[in-house]
Amino acid sequence: MKVNEIFHSLQGEGYNTGKSAVFVRLAGCNLQCPFCDTDHTAFEEMAEEQIADTVAQYPASLVVITGGEPALQLTSSLIDRLHAKRNTVAVETNGTLPLPQNVDWITVSPKQDFVGEEGKCVITRANEVKVIFDGEHPVSDCGITAEHYFVQPCDTGNTRKNRKISNLCVEFVKQNPKWRLSLQTHKLLGIR
Repeated sequence: MKVNEIFHSLQGEGYNTGKSAVFVRLAGCNLQCPFCDTDHTAFEEMAEEQIADTVAQYPASLVVITGGEPALQLTSSLIDRLHAKRNTVAVETNGTLPLPQNVDWITVSPKQDFVGEEGKCVITRANEVKVIFDGEHPVSDCGITAEHYFVQPCDTGNTRKNRKISNLCVEFVKQNPKWRLSLQTHKLLGIR
């Protein structure tokens, strides 16, 4: 598999914010989102057993498979290997491709409003939906049934613009109580 990086930190977003987690960032994505903060070109080829062994070096039991788009490479056999090492496996996906059935936690972050039809979700059920809020595009759950719905202010790299987007996001949540606010706490804390 093409692995961008594996690292131990705290989950910074969504329902599991604050939990110790090992992140497995798989390289490559099928979308080109204008706000993406991931380098998709750097990667190391790793076997599934090597990935599982690397993850096992850390004390966290939560493993977050992310990308890019992890569904381009993710296999049920890798998830089985992680489960065998007593890990809970969460996946953060744009929802445009199916996932293996043995994933424990699914976070879908739909991007259709930003990239058009190529971003249409095929996943219809998830544990959480996390929509990037930029104050310009509509907020939609894209027909995904979930236990939790989050809006997350888009980080533009511009402090003034970010503050405006965050304020609009707060007002959106106040007016739409189905949605909860998710902040990128890892960026606020200055950690990975």
